[in-house]
Amino acid sequence: MLQRSASAHPFEWIEEEAARRARAGLVRTLRPRAADSPLLDLASNDYLGLTRRPEVTAAAADAARRWGAGATGSRLVSGTTELHTRLERELAEFTGFESALVLSSGYAANLAALTALTARGSLIVSDAGNHASIVDGCRLSRAETAVTPHADPAAVRKSLDGHQGRALVVSDSVFSVDGDAAPLKELAAAAREFGAALVVDDAHGLGVLGAGGRGALHAAGLAGAPDVVATVTLSKSLGSQGGAVLGPAHVIDHLVNAARTFIFDTGLAPAAVGAALASLRLLRGEPALADRVREVSATLHRRLTDAHLAAVRPDAAVVSVQAPSAEAALRWAADCRTEGLAVGCFRPPSVPDGISRLRLTARADLTDAQIEGAVDAIVRTAPSN
Repeated sequence: MLQRSASAHPFEWIEEEAARRARAGLVRTLRPRAADSPLLDLASNDYLGLTRRPEVTAAAADAARRWGAGATGSRLVSGTTELHTRLERELAEFTGFESALVLSSGYAANLAALTALTARGSLIVSDAGNHASIVDGCRLSRAETAVTPHADPAAVRKSLDGHQGRALVVSDSVFSVDGDAAPLKELAAAAREFGAALVVDDAHGLGVLGAGGRGALHAAGLAGAPDVVATVTLSKSLGSQGGAVLGPAHVIDHLVNAARTFIFDTGLAPAAVGAALASLRLLRGEPALADRVREVSATLHRRLTDAHLAAVRPDAAVVSVQAPSAEAALRWAADCRTEGLAVGCFRPPSVPDGISRLRLTARADLTDAQIEGAVDAIVRTAPSN
C-alpha cells in the first residue's frame, strides 16, 4: 500500500491550486467596504435602494431591541417570533401564493425546496444557467438531475418524457449572470404535460418584475398555482437578509417537517426579519419603485450599447457587459473603482459560458446624473481588446 511521505503537509495541494488560479487570473479577495464609501454602487443587489432607507433601518433596530440580537434557536424550537409569521403572511399575500416559509438565506431556501420535494428515483430538470444554490440543491437531493440547455422548454420536455415517478423542473426566473428572463409560461406548460412540478428561484424578480414588483411568477400568471413553488431572497430588492419558499400550504407544511436547512438551522435574526417586513411594506406602498429600476437598467443598456460595448439586453435589474478575458474584466473593474464606481466582476467559474463580464445592477434610487456618470466611467475605462 502506498503511503504519503511523513514530511508531506496535508494542505500543500492548496498552494498548487492557488498558483493555478493566479495563472488563470481567477484569484478572489475580500474587499471590506467602509460604511460611508464614496463609490457609486452598481455592484450590490440593493435594487430598490431600500437597505439604507430610514424606515428599514429603524425597523431593524426596533426588532433587535425588542426580540434580541439573534433568533436564539432553530425555527421549530425558539427561533420563530411573531415577526417571522407576520413576514411570511404578508410576503405570501403580496406575491400571490398561499403560504410562505422564511429561512436564513436564499441559498438555504433553494436547498430546502429541492431536497425536501424530491428523493431517490425522482427527476430534477435544471437549466444550465441556474444559480449555484440550485446546482447544490440538485446534488444534495439524491435525485437524478438532467441539465438542459439554457432557456429551452423543448429540451425540458425531452428530459421529462418517459420518466416514471416524481419530477420537477427548476429554473431561475431571471438569471444572475446575464439578467435574462426564463420562459416561465412555456416551462410550466412543459412540466404540466408530464405531471411535474415547477420550482422557480425568483431572487432577481421579486421587487422588479410583475405588478408593483410582485415577481416574475405573478407576472406570468403562475403565482398561487397548485403545482408551482417559488423561492426568493430577502437580501436583494428587500435590502435585508434571508430567504423564503412560497407555495401551496401543504407544500410549506411539508418543508417545515422535512427540509433540513429549515429544521437544523438557527432562525433568521429578528433585525433582518423586521427590515425585510418594512421593505415589503414600502414596496407595497410605492409600486413605482419596480418601474424605476427597470427604467434604469434599460437606460444603462442603451447607453452602453450606443458606445459599442457588448451589453446584454436586461429583462430585470441586471446588466451584463462582456469583457475580452478574465484579466481584462478584473482590470476593468479596478479602473472603474479608480473612477469612483463599484461594479461587479464575474469570471469563471461564476459564468457558465466562460465569458468574463462586468455585472451592473440597476437601482431605483439612482439619479439620471448618476447613471450618466456611471456609463461615462465604464466607457472611458473599457479595455481596447
